[in-house]
Amino acid sequence: MTDSSQPQLPRGAALYLAVVQFFFVTSWTIYVIYLPKLLVAAGLPASYTIWILLLDQLVFMVMDVVMGIVADRAGRVLGRIGPLIIAVTAVSCIAFLLIPHAAFLGSAAPAASLMLILVWAATSSALRAPPWVLLSKYAAAPSLPWMNALALSGLAIGGVLAPYLGVALRNVDPKLPFAVSSLTLFAATAGLVWVERALARRPTMGRQSVPQLGELLPGMSLFLTACLLLALGFQIHTALNSAPQYLRFAAPDQLEYLLPVFWIGFNVAMFPGAALARRFGTLPVIAAAAALGAGGAAVSVHAQNIDILIAAQLLAGGAWGCIMMAGFSAALAFGRTGREGTVLGLLFGVLAVATFSRMGAIAAQLNKMPEYAALLAWGPVVLWLVGAVAFIGLAVTRRVREAA
Repeated sequence: MTDSSQPQLPRGAALYLAVVQFFFVTSWTIYVIYLPKLLVAAGLPASYTIWILLLDQLVFMVMDVVMGIVADRAGRVLGRIGPLIIAVTAVSCIAFLLIPHAAFLGSAAPAASLMLILVWAATSSALRAPPWVLLSKYAAAPSLPWMNALALSGLAIGGVLAPYLGVALRNVDPKLPFAVSSLTLFAATAGLVWVERALARRPTMGRQSVPQLGELLPGMSLFLTACLLLALGFQIHTALNSAPQYLRFAAPDQLEYLLPVFWIGFNVAMFPGAALARRFGTLPVIAAAAALGAGGAAVSVHAQNIDILIAAQLLAGGAWGCIMMAGFSAALAFGRTGREGTVLGLLFGVLAVATFSRMGAIAAQLNKMPEYAALLAWGPVVLWLVGAVAFIGLAVTRRVREAA
């Protein structure tokens, strides 16, 4: 009897990865909510918060690439990467669980807190690039956009719930949410062993030879640079511009209901975007989405009422959802066969660079300086338009090479 569930396995794996990503994003949200309070409890000034968050991003930049390379090597040498992901995640969850307890160590509390945060940040990279490598090993190339849309939906749902978590956990002792988040994340991640075993019954896709990094660099360098421009636009739009734009029409206590609009658009648009990526290719979809996102950001700047602003935020969120879905798919295609983790790790590193840049702007209080107001308002529009042009160039170059 044939196994009729075989075609559904990658889809089920993508949904499982969405659950893991949801818990991962939630743990990061909990960390950011409580970090100032935890630093004070450990004897450190709350003003260190932004600098520690910047340090986290520096760690991500390095460790995302390292874990991507390690995942590729583990896949080639051991044939499995699930045990690697689970082992490193176990360390990450233990460190995360212990962060609120460091305050009880007396004079050692400041050093212990910083060490636990560093260990957690470094090891949490196991849940960024490697799980996507696991999925891509067994998914046919045309199905990657749809698989990535499913997997990224966990990130989107986590983004929708983030403002509500901030309100719900305001007066909760941090030990409880840190414990619950650690245990649920590890429990979900542990299931990747069974997911990988089920996927391993299928043949891997296109494992003839491993490309040399030098073969990937020319197109990949432009790809990563263009992704950085788009990621910078996303960071400025969501973290620096959206709340002030909403506050033109709404009270501060309404932000928890309005800020998730972007992520609703993100989740809704990914799936039709995946169908377009399968039909027309990932690079044209990224270019078109970047242009639409620029339009949404531009309308947000001069929206005349809350309804227009919400529509513009939905458009910008949908555009970013398509960019992420197609961007992950393009990165996996660049690295196929055998360098998926390396390229995806570089992409995650680029996203960390963008986050670091936004946090650096906040640390320097550029968002509070009137002379930078126009730059921040129109920055996402310019960055997304330039990114769109870059991806048009990449798409045309690829077509020319394929026709040659």
